This record gives sequence, structure tokens and C-alpha cells, in this order.
Amino acid sequence: LLAIYSGYRRSEMLGLEWKDIDFENNIIHVRRTSQYTAEKGIYTDTTKTRKSKRVSKMPVSIMNLLRQFKAEQDTEAKQLGTKWEDHDRLFTKWNGAPMNPQTPFEWLKGYCERIGVPFKNIHSLRHLHASLLIFEGVDVVAVSSDMGHSVVGTTLNLYSHMFQEAKARNCDAISNALSFTNDIGTEEESPAEDDTEAETEQQALAL
Repeated sequence: LLAIYSGYRRSEMLGLEWKDIDFENNIIHVRRTSQYTAEKGIYTDTTKTRKSKRVSKMPVSIMNLLRQFKAEQDTEAKQLGTKWEDHDRLFTKWNGAPMNPQTPFEWLKGYCERIGVPFKNIHSLRHLHASLLIFEGVDVVAVSSDMGHSVVGTTLNLYSHMFQEAKARNCDAISNALSFTNDIGTEEESPAEDDTEAETEQQALAL
């Protein structure tokens, strides 16, 4: 759910720490990423671009889920005692250590197989987030900022076809908004028809 609502990259989500979560204002700060290489193992790195450091407003429902998740994690930490490694990360291994970036991929793949739905990787949820924004009429500058792209051109290149579809819908919206002119024309014709019928009745009575 966080991936869909936030549009974060996988590395950004794994880099989140509890101090990045502002429960009072329903805000999440993206400040770092969590990466993996065979040489270094799991390590903390900067965001992909300067503009990838950003602040996201979240709905209350997501913040409530994070509160619940934090409470469960605190309970697990107490149960493990000295075995728990406190890295302040949201998403961790069983002992609190930073999670391998491959772990969410394998979990989601297994989950999709269990419930019998086509597998979509985590990055596709980021694309879904952008698509929903575009089809709700959010402008390209705002979408680019939300996605953490370095330049607006990146957003346009990735989602140009979606923006074109959104523009087509805008055209239809204008047509629908102005369709009252046709209604007015129809309504104006009605009285004339009524007058003709009245004249016919009067002529019949006169006979």
C-alpha cells in the first residue's frame, strides 16, 4: 500500500527510518536509500537525484497502518532483547537489521502466486501511482515533483502517452461542460410547438 500511495522507489522505501515519519502532520520525508552490491553488501546511500529528497503528504489510513506497524515492531524488538539491532528502519530483517532489497521482490512474487494473480514487480506500483495522478488531472510539474524526477522531461518521456490520454479527456470535459447550449436550443423550440398546437385547437373550436 505504501508503494502505491507514495510512488517511492524500492530503495527509498527500504531507506525510510522512523524519524522520517511525521505522525502529527501525516508527512513522510525521503532522505536516503538502501542499496546492495555483492562487494559492499547492504549499505545506506544518498537519494538517486537531489530532487529525490522530498516530502510526501499521506492519507490518515496509511499513517494509521504505520502506527500499527511501529507498535508491532516495538513488541518484536522487546521480545528479541539484545538480539535486536536498532537501525531505526521501517523495513528490516527479523533482527532489525536493514532488509535486503531483493526480499520485498521475492515476497510479492510469492504472494501473487498464492492468491493466483499475475505477478507485478514493486516498481510497477510506482508506475501505478504516477498513472493515477495523471488520470486525476494532476499537472506534469506536480507529478514530476511527487515522483522525485530530476527534470520534468523525464516524467514526460515516461508517461507521455498517459498525458495525451488525459488531454483527450480534458477535451471531452469541455464539450460536456458546454453541452447546455444544445439543451437551451431544444428548450427554446418547445414553446413554438406548443403555440402551433394551441392555434390548431382554437381553429377546430371555431369550426
